[in-house]
Amino acid sequence: MVVAICYNSRMDDFSLPQVDSGDASPPPVGRSLFGSTPDELTAWFDQHRQPKFRVKQLLEWVYEKGAESFEAMSNLPKTLRAELANSFSVFDSEIVTRAASKDGTVKLLLRWPDGQTSECVLIPAEQRQTACISTQVGCAVGCVFCASGLDGVARNLSSAQIVEQAMRVRQLCVPERLTNVVFMGLGEPLANYGATVSAVRTINASWGLGVGARKITVSTVGLPSQMRRLADEGLQITLALSLHAPSDSLRRELIPWAESVSINELVEAARYYFDKTGREVTLEYILLDRVNDQPPHARELARLAKSMRSNVNLIPYNPVPSLPYGQPSEKTQQVFLKLLAERGVNTHLRKSRGSDVAAACGQLRRQQKA
Repeated sequence: MVVAICYNSRMDDFSLPQVDSGDASPPPVGRSLFGSTPDELTAWFDQHRQPKFRVKQLLEWVYEKGAESFEAMSNLPKTLRAELANSFSVFDSEIVTRAASKDGTVKLLLRWPDGQTSECVLIPAEQRQTACISTQVGCAVGCVFCASGLDGVARNLSSAQIVEQAMRVRQLCVPERLTNVVFMGLGEPLANYGATVSAVRTINASWGLGVGARKITVSTVGLPSQMRRLADEGLQITLALSLHAPSDSLRRELIPWAESVSINELVEAARYYFDKTGREVTLEYILLDRVNDQPPHARELARLAKSMRSNVNLIPYNPVPSLPYGQPSEKTQQVFLKLLAERGVNTHLRKSRGSDVAAACGQLRRQQKA
């Protein structure tokens, strides 16, 4: 599974990357409980002359018990369940495809009421169950090696739809508990800023999914102003920067939006994030065979990493059919890793996951559309 977030040059003629860059907002499908806060629910219950303790009961059914219908909420009065069903929805998505890998990775393709689809993934590991979720339908940025942006972006996902993906993945967990959530699926999270932050708060909340803030990662290809804005939110989440190249010239070849944002600007924004949160930024670096995987690249990446408080995640590329990029050999990966480690950079080399189930972001969605 390739977990980099990628952009597509099929944007209107913006000189800089834009926030909330989906072509359209999510269409209304009723008020989803996954997009409702306790305060909003309390106001609804007050309006319907219901006691406040019912809010706690409802949230327990939604998040702790994972109820998929109001009928299942047996300790709520039948008349209240009917009223709730007239005002709210629970799960709005349909599981179109469920693809299970031999390594335990499970990938879901979800269809929303407007017919659009998005992907989410369960990535199990020892003592850890991670949900990888999307923030947009498609991707607005087109990293040249990524399937996510090949068809551009259709729209943003709502905060409720982002949270619902995490809930869908949690249904796959045994036991039914998520330990980590990464915003590394389709789309650029910081280009759908409001929905992303709202979803983070629900996923983190004790009344929501209860995933610890330090177990939540938001990945960005690099929007400096939004990185700073996120730093000011008071959240203790991890920020991951999809770097993928140690120089501006190479990064522009791989990521179209790098034409507008320099690596120096990203470094300054990353420093700001650390200064405000005390959280090291993770530099994500996809290793592409004979493109960015040579010793000079490693040495330059080490210099960048040492210029700020950061660690590096090396990600062997998962090949995408029709794209001319390959995964480096094991030897090349290890040499790259060693060069970083020798220079005092805290580095992890990820294992490729789900390679037998269209692991790279966007592949399952493209298969369904074919």
